[in-house]
Amino acid sequence: MTRSVLPLLLAAWAATSAAAEPPASGEGPTRIETIVVSATRIEQTAAEVGSTAWTIDSAEIEALGFSHALDAVAKAPGVTVNQNGAFGGAASVRIRGASSDQTLVLIDGVAVNDASSPGGGFNFARLDAENIERIEILSGPQSTLWGTDAIGGVVSITTRQPGEGLGGGLFAQAGSFGAFRGGASISHGGSAGDFRLAATGLRTDGISRADKRNGNAEEDGFDSLSLSARGGLNLSRDARLEGSLLWNDSDAEFDSFRSGAQGNVGDGDEVSKTEELSGHLALKAPLFEGRLDNLLLIGRAEIDRGNFSDGERSFAANGERTLFRYQGTLAIDAGSTLAMGAEREEAKANGEDRAINGLFALYERQLAQGLTLTGGVRSDDHDRFGSATTARLAVAWQALPGLTARASWGEGFKAPTLFQTTYFCCGATAANAALRPERSKGVDVGVEWRPENGASHISLTYFRQDTDNLINFSFAAGGYENIEKAESKGIEASAAWQLTDTISLSADYAHIQAKEGDGTALIRVPEHSGDLALGFDPPGPFSGTVLLRFNGREPDRGNIELDDWVRVDVNVRYRVSNNFELFGRIENLFDAHYQQILGYGTPGRSGSLGLRWRF
Repeated sequence: MTRSVLPLLLAAWAATSAAAEPPASGEGPTRIETIVVSATRIEQTAAEVGSTAWTIDSAEIEALGFSHALDAVAKAPGVTVNQNGAFGGAASVRIRGASSDQTLVLIDGVAVNDASSPGGGFNFARLDAENIERIEILSGPQSTLWGTDAIGGVVSITTRQPGEGLGGGLFAQAGSFGAFRGGASISHGGSAGDFRLAATGLRTDGISRADKRNGNAEEDGFDSLSLSARGGLNLSRDARLEGSLLWNDSDAEFDSFRSGAQGNVGDGDEVSKTEELSGHLALKAPLFEGRLDNLLLIGRAEIDRGNFSDGERSFAANGERTLFRYQGTLAIDAGSTLAMGAEREEAKANGEDRAINGLFALYERQLAQGLTLTGGVRSDDHDRFGSATTARLAVAWQALPGLTARASWGEGFKAPTLFQTTYFCCGATAANAALRPERSKGVDVGVEWRPENGASHISLTYFRQDTDNLINFSFAAGGYENIEKAESKGIEASAAWQLTDTISLSADYAHIQAKEGDGTALIRVPEHSGDLALGFDPPGPFSGTVLLRFNGREPDRGNIELDDWVRVDVNVRYRVSNNFELFGRIENLFDAHYQQILGYGTPGRSGSLGLRWRF
C-alpha cells in the first residue's frame, strides 16, 4: 500500500461517511434514527437497512461547495467517477467496480439512463446540484427493487421540494476559465398544495479536453441551462396528486480523434448538443386509515443528442423511456410491512423499441427489538429475452445501543440494450442474435458504531460481487458478445469525529479489487480511493471545509496505468444576514496534474466567488 494511502486509513477512524457526515454549515449532526432511506421502496431508518446505503442531502452539498451532482456522488466510498475532460465531458459513475452502464440512475423515482447510448448508462456531466434535495446510493445488485440496469447499484436523486409559505432565492457565481453560474427559484406551500420553480445556468470557456500537456491549447467551452418544476395538490381523504419536470439544454465542445496521440484525442472543432427531459405524475391515495399506501405513477425520460464537426452534423441519437408503476405498501402490524407492485417500462431508440413488465414483492419484519429482516423477489418479463427472477435478503441488528451489524445478499440482471442488439460492423452481416442478459450476485457484511450523541461514527463493510455474461464490444465478432465474467471485492470504511465544538473531521476509504474472469484488472477502477474533510464552524458568520480527495493508480485502455493523484479543495461561506451570504471556492489548491481518462486533461488551480440570497 502506497504511503499516500496510509494517512487516509488512519483518518478513517476519525471521520464520517457520506451517509451521515456532520454538515460543516453548523446544522449539527444528524442522528441515525432520523436518517430515512426511501430508495429501498419500503422507507427504513438507517438502523433498519440491511444493505449498504449512503445519503448526502442539500445542506451537505452546499456546505462542501459542490456545483455538480457528480462531485456529490463521488463522496460515497466505493464510488468511482471518470470524466473525459471537465465542463461537460462525458461523466460516468461506477459502484464497487461495476460498469457505469450497470448503475441505474433515478430522478424522482424515474429511470433516466440513456436508452440511445450503446450501454444504456447515464451521463452525469449535465446534472447541476442546485435543485437536488438528496442523493441516495445503494451499493450492489438491486434488481429486485428496480429491475433491469440495477445490476451494480442505484443512484436515486430527489429534486428539491417546496416548503411551507412563500420562499425562493437567487445566486450568482463567477470564477476561473470565464465561468459564470447562476440561478433563481420560487416556491409556495399551503393547505391546498404547493409548487416550486427553478432555473440554473452555467457558461464557461473551459479548458482543452485533450490534455494541454500534450500540446493541445484550444479551449473547449460548455453552456448549460436547466429548468425544474415540482408541485402537488392535496386532495380529500389525505390523497395527493403530485408531479415534477426537469429539463436541460446544453452545448459542450470536445476534441477530435487523433490516431497516435495519447488516448487518441487531440484539438478539434467538435460540439455536442444535448436536450434532456424527465418527469413524473403520481397519485398517492392511502386507504384503511392509512395502513395501505397506494401509488400510481407515470414517468417519462427523453434525450436527443447530436454531434457537429466543423459545423456539420456527424452523429445523432434519440431515446425515450416511459414508465407505468403501481405500488401498494401495507402496514400489516406494528412489526410487519408488505410492499407489492407492478411496473411496465417501454423504451425506444433510433427506430427500435422494447418493453419489460415486472412484478415485485418486498417484506419487512421486526423479528425482535433492534432486529430487522427484509426480503424480496421480483419477476421481469422482457419482450425479447424472456423472464428473469431476482431475489434479495437483508438483515440489520442493533446489538447494543449505537452498534449496528448488517448483512445483505442480492441478485441483479441487465438485458442487452437496443444498440447492442442491433449494431454490427467490421465484416459482420448481422447483429449477434445470441446475446444473453448480464447476471450478478452480491453480498456485503458490515458493522457501524454511533454513540448516542450522534457526533461520532465508525463503519466498516466487506463486499463481493460476481457478474456473468458481461457484454462487451469485439472487433473480431463485428459487434457485441458475452464475455466470461467479472468479479469485485473489497472493503469500505468511514468514520466521524467531532474534534471540538467548532471543528469536525471526516473521511471515507475504499479498497476494491475488480477483475475480469482471466484475472485482468477492470479498467478505470482504482484499488485505493478515499477522501478526507475538515469542517470548521466557529461562532459568528464564517464557516468552511477543506476536502482532500485521493484516487489511486488505475488501469486504462491499452495496458496503460494512470498515476495516482491527490486534489485539495477549499470552500468558505460568510453569512452576512439570515437571508444573505457570500461564498468562495478554490479547487485543486496545489495545482495537481492528473488524468481521469487517458489523454484527457483536468483543470489546474482555479477559484470562484459567489453570493446567495434567500427569502
